[in-house]
Amino acid sequence: MYHDTLIRIQNGFMRGKSRVKVPYSQLDFSILELLTGMGYLEAVQRKGRGTKRIIDVKLKYHSDKSPALSKIKFVSRPSRPMYTGYLKLKPSHQGYGHFIVSTPQGIMDGMDAKRKKVGGQILFEVW
Repeated sequence: MYHDTLIRIQNGFMRGKSRVKVPYSQLDFSILELLTGMGYLEAVQRKGRGTKRIIDVKLKYHSDKSPALSKIKFVSRPSRPMYTGYLKLKPSHQGYGHFIVSTPQGIMDGMDAKRKKVGGQILFEVW
């Protein structure tokens, strides 16, 4: 699940690690690629074969050694998924954060989902 992956990444940032290895899943890999494209992570690479697949995540820090990803807030939980239409998607943290949304067209940022006029499940919020 993406919850475990994001918590591992957040813990890696708090410990000052340069890389974190997490178990592979397609959902996790697509979320991490999206976060890399938004500038929160440096690089994401899939490694291994079969049941021994992992995702190698290179963490990104600013010049003052502060993490690029400062906070993650989970909106949907396994016991309570939160769905929304594209009209109700708002900017996160006055435009400085992002909502990550699972739509029928794939995982995307909240503002991209609004531009494409698709709603879906709000997974989490990052800033």
